[in-house]
Amino acid sequence: MYLQKMKNNLFYQYCSIVSSVLFIIIACIPPDSAHAQKRIHSVFFEDTDHELNVYKIYGKKQGNTLLLIGGIQGDEPGGFLSADHYADISLLKGNLIVVPRANFQSIVLNRRKINEDMNRKFAVDYKSNYEAKIVAILKKLIAESNCLLNLHDGSGFFSETWEGHDRNPKQYGQSIIADCELYVNPETEKDVNLGDMARTACEKINKNIENPLYRFCFNNHRTSKKNSLHKEQRKSATFYALYTCGIPAFGIETSKSLPLELKVRHHNFAINAFMELLGIVPETPGINLDVPELKYLIISVNNALPIAVKNQQTLYVNSGDSVTISHVEANYERGLSADIIGYGTINDMRKEIKIKGSTRIAVRKDYYPCGSVYLALNNGQNSSSHGGIFVINTPALSPSFLAYKVKINNKERMCPNYDHLKLTMGDTFEIVDVITGMGDPSDMVVNLKGYVGNKQNNSGEDRGYIVNTAKDLWKRYSLNKKGKTYQVVVIHENKTVGKLFIDLEKPDF
Repeated sequence: MYLQKMKNNLFYQYCSIVSSVLFIIIACIPPDSAHAQKRIHSVFFEDTDHELNVYKIYGKKQGNTLLLIGGIQGDEPGGFLSADHYADISLLKGNLIVVPRANFQSIVLNRRKINEDMNRKFAVDYKSNYEAKIVAILKKLIAESNCLLNLHDGSGFFSETWEGHDRNPKQYGQSIIADCELYVNPETEKDVNLGDMARTACEKINKNIENPLYRFCFNNHRTSKKNSLHKEQRKSATFYALYTCGIPAFGIETSKSLPLELKVRHHNFAINAFMELLGIVPETPGINLDVPELKYLIISVNNALPIAVKNQQTLYVNSGDSVTISHVEANYERGLSADIIGYGTINDMRKEIKIKGSTRIAVRKDYYPCGSVYLALNNGQNSSSHGGIFVINTPALSPSFLAYKVKINNKERMCPNYDHLKLTMGDTFEIVDVITGMGDPSDMVVNLKGYVGNKQNNSGEDRGYIVNTAKDLWKRYSLNKKGKTYQVVVIHENKTVGKLFIDLEKPDF
C-alpha cells in the first residue's frame, strides 16, 4: 500500500518519529478470531547501506510457511520486484515470509555482489562482513519455513540438451533449480521429492506462458554429486535449506533475456504455483512497474522541525548546517534510498550529515533514478528567513549549461564543459556529479571512457568511483590509443551532450 499524503506539519513530525520504529505489528482480524491474521515487519541494520526488511504474513487458518528471498544478488531485478508484490498480500490459509531485498546495497549499485557473493556464504564461513550478518538472519528464517524459493534472473535458457549457445544445459534461465531429484530426511526418514514438486510447478506455470520458448522446466543440479557441474552451490541458500534444515528448496530462474515485466510476471506464476502446492491460499497481488517518481523529501536542518522539499526544488542552508532526511515520498513504498552526493554513503536516510558546499540529493528506487533535491549554500541572502534556511524552485540554468564536479586526490573542483583537465599519472580522479540546465542529472549517464567501475554490470555510469590514473585506465580507449588523453562523456536521451578531457602527464621524478 502506498503511504497517504501528509496533510500538515504535525503529521510530518509524527511520520518522522514512527519511521524509526524497528517492528510494526498490524492485527488485521478481530482478536476473537481463532487464528487472527497478522503481519510483522522487521527491520534489521536500519539506516545502513545493507538495511534488511523482513515481512511475515500469517493467514487466518494455520498452514505451511513459504519463504521468498529476492535480491540476494543485486543485478537480478525480476526476483526482488516480484517478491515486493507479496509483502502486502493477505492470506486465507498458511503463511509467507518475504525478504524482497536480501542484498540492498548490491541492488542500489546494480551489482551481483559487494564483498562476496551472498548466495555462496551459507556453508561454514569465517569472514565477518555485512553479507555474513544477513545470511545469519536468513538461516533463522529458513529454519522457520516449510519451503524456500530463492528468486533469481539467470543467463540464457536452460535445456537438458544442447540447442545453441543461449539454450543448453549450462544455462539457467526459465528453469526451476533443485539440488537433487529426491532427498530422504535423515531425522524424519520422509522423502522430499523435489523433482516431482518442480515438475508439477512447471506445469502450472507453463499454462500461463504462450511462447513455448519461454516455458519452464526442471533443472537438477545434482549438487552433492562428484561430477556435478555446480559444486559451488554447495554454499548456497537452497543447499543449506535442504541438507541442513531438511526442507524443499528451489531456485526460480527467469531469463535475463526477457523484458523486465515478463520476468516479474513469470516469477509471480512460480510463486503462485508453489503456494498452491503447499496449500497456501492467497489474494494474488497485481504488478506495478510504473516509472519511479519522487514526490518530496522530509528534511530536518539542525534538528529543527522537518520540512517538505519537492522533487527538483532547492533547499538553501548555511555552511556547517547538519541535514537529516527522515522520509522519501514517492510512488513506491519500498526499495527507496537517498544519497547526498559527495557525503555519507550510498544511502543517507536518517543520518545527520554536515553540509559544507552545494550538492544534490539523488533519490533512487532500487537502482532506478527517481528524482533529485538540491542543496545550496545561503551565502547571506534572504537573511529574513528562519536561520537563513529556505526552499525555492530550482533556478533555471541555461539549457546548454553543463559543468563537472570532480575530485582530484580527494580535493574538489569544478570544470566547465569541454575543459581539458591536466593530471599526473598516478593521481586519483573521481566524478562526483554534473551540474546542468538540461534536466535532472539522475537521468544522465556520465561515462569515463577506458574505465569500468562495475565489472559485473557495466552500465557506463561512472560517478562515485575513485580512479587510479596509473593503473585503472585502459590505454586502447584513450584518444589516439596513446594513453595520454581520456574523455568523460555525458549522455542524455541517447545523445552526447558534453565531454571533459583528462590529459595525463608522466610524473617528474
